[in-house]
Amino acid sequence: MRAAGGRERARGKMARARGRPSGRVSAALERHPRGGEAVCLPACTAPRSPPRVCRWGVLPPCLQLCQSVLQRNSRWIQCMICGLKEIRFAAILLHQPHHQGNMAFTGKYEFEGDENYEDFVKKIGLPSDKIEMGRNCKIVTEVVQNGNDFTWTQHFPGGHTTTNTFTIGKEADMETMGGKKFKATVKMEDGKIVADFPNYHHTAEICGGKLVETSTTSGVVYKRTSKRIA
Repeated sequence: MRAAGGRERARGKMARARGRPSGRVSAALERHPRGGEAVCLPACTAPRSPPRVCRWGVLPPCLQLCQSVLQRNSRWIQCMICGLKEIRFAAILLHQPHHQGNMAFTGKYEFEGDENYEDFVKKIGLPSDKIEMGRNCKIVTEVVQNGNDFTWTQHFPGGHTTTNTFTIGKEADMETMGGKKFKATVKMEDGKIVADFPNYHHTAEICGGKLVETSTTSGVVYKRTSKRIA
């Protein structure tokens, strides 16, 4: 018995010298596994906080890290998501056709000034009486827009009125400044109303709250600006 005890003590000393638990310690570890884990785990591997548990069990370390980052930065992430939503909404609006739901043209505009009037009206063959009537006269342009539908009325001094009613993208009956009737399809390009009259190309747009109309024929560009009055 003494010899057996001596051999056990010798094995214990050898095991401790090699860094392994002796037979008695091993038996104790088997009887007390929790205590054994606490004794045998190196300090660097001991968990600093209880492992996170989800419905499927303990989360892997990588997911635990992601969860910690999300919790610490949740407010910043929410702001970032809101910003992305605003950018997406702005991009959707940017790619919508300009004429859809755009009431920018609706209003009443009074003549403010023009450029190249004389050269332009002579090029298009406007009668002399019409030329004098339109020279520096306070034409009032009234525009009513309902989606793609427009009513474009010009009121001249003396009670003369010209009205064109059209829908974007559809052929309509139109009338020129000289009273000539014709058919045209009015388009919307980059926020501008575009139409090809019999002897000139016409565009209209809103710039700085003013109605700017440009007519081009044979290299002559006529520009008329009207200020908003209603």
